[in-house]
Amino acid sequence: MNDHITRIQHNIEPLRQQIIRHKVYSVIKDIDDLKVFMKYHVYAVWDFMSLLKSLQNGLTCTSVPWFPTGDSETRHLINEIVAGEESDVDMDGNFKSHFELYLDAMAQCGADTTEIERFIAVLRETGDLERAFNAAGTPEKAREFVRFTFETIGTRKDYLQAATFTFGREDLIPGMFMSIIEDIHRNFPDSISLFKYYLERHIEVDGDHHSHLALRMTANLCGDNEASWQEAENATIASLERRIALWDGVYEEIASVNA
Repeated sequence: MNDHITRIQHNIEPLRQQIIRHKVYSVIKDIDDLKVFMKYHVYAVWDFMSLLKSLQNGLTCTSVPWFPTGDSETRHLINEIVAGEESDVDMDGNFKSHFELYLDAMAQCGADTTEIERFIAVLRETGDLERAFNAAGTPEKAREFVRFTFETIGTRKDYLQAATFTFGREDLIPGMFMSIIEDIHRNFPDSISLFKYYLERHIEVDGDHHSHLALRMTANLCGDNEASWQEAENATIASLERRIALWDGVYEEIASVNA
């Protein structure tokens, strides 16, 4: 294991444990609680795809005429991750992105998708995150989470994007989702089978394969540059803090409704 990766993993472990053991999972007691969770979480599912595609745009040639771009191994790593995230399979074997899988799961359990759909529609039309947030009525903690992701994208530093993607998403998601799965098994029937499938699919794909690819990609991009590794660690810490704040927002809304 790369010494820099080992150092980052060691330094962020307390934050990872805060996320994996967050109290929000234990308060999701019924379908209405789950709907609140999904209302927030869907934004993280969406901006995950935006971060992923920004990495692909930066590390490969996505324009015409085509030219070989960057390191060939890094191209392979990001393209393989994109294929799995943007064109995975649903329970019936149909190709769908993980965002579309999540929308299907929301629909199955009766969660309202009009907010996120309004957000996407206004953003597609205007390219303005704040206008899209306001039009959709996006919760503030979800806004903060997405803003940080797009600030990271806006740096145009591939190694920073890769670090937050790797340590703040791919390497985190399996443990985080296993915590959710454990509570769902106790509290919910099979009527949320699509959500369970989404979570289990992420645990399988990210835990077994994508997280390892992402770690190699980050190592390739940071190389031997100590300043890049330190900047990557700082960005990773900030991304994990945003995740904790997002989960805090979900917890506070569920707790207030059930008070």
